[in-house]
Amino acid sequence: MKKIESVVKSNSNRRAFLKTGIAAAGAATVGAAALTSSKPAFAEERSGRLDPGDAAILRFLAAAEILETDLWQQYNELAGVQDSEVPGGSGNSAYTAALSSLDDDMPQYIHDNTQDEMTHEVFINAFLASRGADTVNLDHFRVLPSSQATGAAQVGRLTNLMQLAVDTSWYTRYRDGNKNPDFGDTFPQAIPTLAVGQHPAIPRWDADTSDADHLQAIANTAAFHFATIEQGGTSLYAQLAQRVTGAEVLRIVLSIGGTEIMHFQTWHDIAGDAPPVTDGALVFPDLNSPPFGGPEFQTNLIMPEPTIFLNRNFPKCSIIRPTETKGAAMGAVKFLAASNLFLGQSKSFFAHLTDLAEDADEARRGF
Repeated sequence: MKKIESVVKSNSNRRAFLKTGIAAAGAATVGAAALTSSKPAFAEERSGRLDPGDAAILRFLAAAEILETDLWQQYNELAGVQDSEVPGGSGNSAYTAALSSLDDDMPQYIHDNTQDEMTHEVFINAFLASRGADTVNLDHFRVLPSSQATGAAQVGRLTNLMQLAVDTSWYTRYRDGNKNPDFGDTFPQAIPTLAVGQHPAIPRWDADTSDADHLQAIANTAAFHFATIEQGGTSLYAQLAQRVTGAEVLRIVLSIGGTEIMHFQTWHDIAGDAPPVTDGALVFPDLNSPPFGGPEFQTNLIMPEPTIFLNRNFPKCSIIRPTETKGAAMGAVKFLAASNLFLGQSKSFFAHLTDLAEDADEARRGF
């Protein structure tokens, strides 16, 4: 294991230098608009003994897991179980209490989700290195500020949890038995005011914990963000698995993807328990009341409602959605960028992530 970790570090540092260059640190900060469809002229990565498409898919998934780990670590520092398995932070009792009003097991679930993502990124990079392929290192981009609230570690971050616009259309999508995003269908937001503007999902400073309604709105934002992130991972692994060539790589993608499904269902259930609260323009309604509620929208219905799949003439089927493969990786990057998760990152960060996504989307099965 130590030998593999050494190779991972060596390959990652080489790749980070090739991809970003020394001048990247001075690049201007940008948002989702920095994402383009033209592929940057970066050095080609080594695939080693892997199919090039498989290596590209695993590199993109490694980057996605690194980003997930970064955001989950921020949540765990403030509201997760504090132990040596997930280092960093010291806990914030007020924020933890607000999240625990949704479910008493919140600290354990946050801790375990964080640990899962950590193991995913380490394993994928170790597997790439063991096959002689280049790995992924995003440490150069850990430049975003930490929360100043009690309990947060003061280190550089990859992701921004303090100015989010959270897409909650997954909540209505998984309850609709007549539509599927793979057919181009769209879905209303469960929390319309959360999808616009900039909302903190963690306390930015201790003053954020002094008003009960404001703090509960922050906790509710986090709860929906948990599910938003994990439903995206649920679809992403299912989408990219369809482009994998090697049986061993397919096994990795399917096995890790299964845990994303477990995460999503857990957070789907808990998000429905978010208490109604109004914090300025941000309104969390009672999701068991009109226009929701009723036989299809009651909050304890967390299994995917059967819907159309592959062809509208086939019988309805309970499925993950979406699972269309075209542009899946780039679609994931754009989705995350639109949520403001990368607000404040540099142009080189977006170029780097775009390159990884486009490489993954170019992968084709070799049989």
